[in-house]
Amino acid sequence: MKKPVNSYAERERKKNRPEDDFRSVGSLLKERGVSRRDFLRFCSLMTAAMSLPATFAPRVAHALDRVRRPPLVWLEFQACTGDTEALLRSANPTVSELLLEILSVEYHETIMAAAGHQAEAALDKTISEQKGKYICVLAGSIPLKENGAYGCVGGKSNLERARQVASGAVATIAAGTCASFGGIAAASPNPTGAVGVREAVPGATVINLPGCPVNADNLTATIVHFLVFGKIPALDNNGRPLFAYGKRIHDNCERRPHFHASQFVKKWGDFGHRKGFCLFEMGCKGPATFHNCPIQRYNEKTNWPVGAGHHCVGCSEPAFWDVLGPLYKRLPYSPGFWHKAYII
Repeated sequence: MKKPVNSYAERERKKNRPEDDFRSVGSLLKERGVSRRDFLRFCSLMTAAMSLPATFAPRVAHALDRVRRPPLVWLEFQACTGDTEALLRSANPTVSELLLEILSVEYHETIMAAAGHQAEAALDKTISEQKGKYICVLAGSIPLKENGAYGCVGGKSNLERARQVASGAVATIAAGTCASFGGIAAASPNPTGAVGVREAVPGATVINLPGCPVNADNLTATIVHFLVFGKIPALDNNGRPLFAYGKRIHDNCERRPHFHASQFVKKWGDFGHRKGFCLFEMGCKGPATFHNCPIQRYNEKTNWPVGAGHHCVGCSEPAFWDVLGPLYKRLPYSPGFWHKAYII
């Protein structure tokens, strides 16, 4: 497959095939060498990620064969860039297929060719000319203290830019825990007044995809759901898609049989740890955390923290750093506690 370049750079530097923006996702993928088999495989993977029956795969394929690729604006605020790093390691589709063929990326500080005034001009042009049409992805928390002085890009505070961009987006996706709930930056004493996008931009249509970092499969599935059905997926009380956050880590954990058999790791590196026993006694927050990590995993579904021998820290939950800490201390063994505090 030919390696595409950033869509903004493509139009501004080479003026190459600007008509691509008005063609369907399916036709673009076909012209770039993606076989029909690979396209249908992608549709099947997205159908599974969205927790839809396999019979929906043809509907997903039919919709993507006709839908135009939407413009996308990706903003990076008070964060570690981990969500972008996770995106760059996505597969099925790869980041090049997702960002440069399925979507029309207009602004992404980390991967775009433009810089400085040229980059900011591209952003301003997009939010002006594509108002109500583009998808906005926000990564990182938004600092509110000192009138937003703790986070500024291009002479504008993160708060100002977030409200400007999110208010004109057809949908806004908060990628990662920081953008969803403030994350570690919002942990006590929260010196910058960090908050998530929903709190910073009240009234905007925001889909929270927490996780440290966000799972690229969930991000892709959320965008595909919007393209196929023309609406955001069903959300829980914390603004998270139910297809990805409808069940607890504990519900699908491969170590759960050991939990019911009372086989627990007592010390890092002990016999139980080497044999894959349950990590609850070591502080695992899986029983109180809603996420599809055991199913979707990371790095082409290679592994996830519990599979690698470390317990879940609950990073997809609001205020996890304060509420679910200390990280290496077990939760009270009370299903009533878990239900009362975290049930949808």
